[in-house]
Order: sequence, then structure tokens, then C-alpha cells
Amino acid sequence: MHWTHFPLHPDTPDSGILLEELFRERGYDIEAMKQRMSALMTEENLAYGNRSHTYNSRLAQELAKWGESLQEGEALNLKLFEAYFEEGRNLAELVVLLEVAETAGLDRDADEEMIRKRSFRDAVDADWKRAHELGVTGVPTFVSGNRGLVGAQPYEAMVQLIQLD
Repeated sequence: MHWTHFPLHPDTPDSGILLEELFRERGYDIEAMKQRMSALMTEENLAYGNRSHTYNSRLAQELAKWGESLQEGEALNLKLFEAYFEEGRNLAELVVLLEVAETAGLDRDADEEMIRKRSFRDAVDADWKRAHELGVTGVPTFVSGNRGLVGAQPYEAMVQLIQLD
């Protein structure tokens, strides 16, 4: 499996934006969306909080990209997921990223240096380019061979995607 980062809402300010504001002109029922996602997460025994904002995830993606080269990388992805989807934390804030990385077992000083230097900026740019080339329009998107599956999906849909290729 290979993670490819994607710029879902790259223009989101670091301070975040209310979900109602983000989806205002799209006509989405925010509460229905949250209920659907919560049900899907519950089916898979994953926690899901009642978040009110979306935040800019660029720095979190750079941190996660760095994590791919570390033993703690999977733990970091899990902790970033929990911080954002369960706790509603702002992953654009340096202090939040450092706290999350530390709970995953990463070295806080090394994390801070990597984030401040933006050491994985180019790697995430390459991921964004690849996602665009694959035609990714939402997250998560799962790609196997030349087929994709967009959105939170049940396990059976994932198995079918993989078995078809």
C-alpha cells in the first residue's frame, strides 16, 4: 500500500473554516453527512467525533510523508487521523502537530526542525501532482490498477476493488 497525499481544500486558512461555510453553496446537509460518516466509522469500529471545522492539512501531509520513512509512520498516520476526525484538532498548528507526532513516538525536536524547514514540501507536491494525474477528486480515494474507489467505503467494496485488478 502506498499513501498519496491530496489537496482536498488547499486554500483553507490555517485558522480553519466552519463546515457550514465550506459547503454553503453546494447545498449539502452537513448533519446528514456527519451521520453517514459516523455510521460508516462505527461499522468499522473507528471513532468519529462531531467536528465543526475543516483545517489546512498541508503541514500534516508533510509530516506524514516524513513519517513514511520512519518506523513510527503508521502510528503517526493513526494519531493524525484521531486528532483530526475524533478530536477536531487543528492540524495546521505547529504545536498540535508536534504533540500528535510525540504521541506516535517521534522525536519532537526532529519533527519541529523538519516542519520548519519544510523538508518534505517537494515530496507532497509530487503526491498532489500524482493525485491530479490519477483523477482523484475526494478523500479517501483507493486506487488498484486503473480503477478507483472514492470516499469512505465498507470493507467489502475494498475487497472487490482489489479483486477486480
